[in-house]
Amino acid sequence: MMVNLSSVNNFGGTSFIREDVDFYSEGTRCSAWLYLPKREYKYPIIVMAHGLGGTRELRLYEYAERFVKAGYACFLFDYRNFGASDGNKRQLINVRMQLEDWNNAIEFIKRDNRVDGEKILLFGTSFSGGHVIWLSAHRDDIKGAVAQCPYTDTKATIKAVSIHYVLKKAPFVIADVLSCITGYHPVMLKLSTYKGENALMETDEETFKRFIGDARFINEVPARTLLEFVKYSPGKYFKKVKNPIYVAVCTKDELAPSEKTIQLAGITNYATCKQYNCGHFEIYINPYFEEAINDYINFYNQILK
Repeated sequence: MMVNLSSVNNFGGTSFIREDVDFYSEGTRCSAWLYLPKREYKYPIIVMAHGLGGTRELRLYEYAERFVKAGYACFLFDYRNFGASDGNKRQLINVRMQLEDWNNAIEFIKRDNRVDGEKILLFGTSFSGGHVIWLSAHRDDIKGAVAQCPYTDTKATIKAVSIHYVLKKAPFVIADVLSCITGYHPVMLKLSTYKGENALMETDEETFKRFIGDARFINEVPARTLLEFVKYSPGKYFKKVKNPIYVAVCTKDELAPSEKTIQLAGITNYATCKQYNCGHFEIYINPYFEEAINDYINFYNQILK
């Protein structure tokens, strides 16, 4: 293990340790925060990663702080090419690479003697919510997972957008794909912006500003990212899920349509699906955050009883 720095934080009067930790994924250094309750014990470990184009600083640390207060260790990492992690293709979103990062993060942290490597839990949100569905279907060492407002189905997402949306993005995607011929010279597209502007995700201005807060965030990705959605529908793997999985669905979600997610989650007896009356970014902030985080902790507690 490579540990750069340890710091002691306090949350709600309870002390915990947060360490900056490096691990390697396919030869590239990835940066993570390891949260540990400040007591000598081998803790169940929740492995966590951010959503589409984000970083761990986009409110994911708030989830980790609540989980560690509840008695769980947390391993929150940035994907290659994002945040504090290395990578020479900055902001590139690639499903295969991100799943490799998840697997490498899990294998790395389960060997830490301060955590219980036989009690591995997952937390993913938005695009990474889809990843934890895939991981739950393909790994046999996962005790449970939470998929928050998960991306699940390509067709459902396409149906949720207009033809005007597609036409606005198409020239950027074509130019970006053609740029691959001469190497990595990406044509960038805004990741998220307000309705009416050209970006992958168009959302309500006030909600998005509250979601971002003061986080450092590079609001652009290569336009070819849209092709990753076309080839990836992780919801189909619900039928192969091997562990309890909590699916938090936002009923007003315009980015990850809730009806299809509910339908897909219903395929397996392992899924617990709850609907929250909010939009995609609203679940990260109060009052919905408080309701959801308590549900997640209760879910993890029940699994490990």
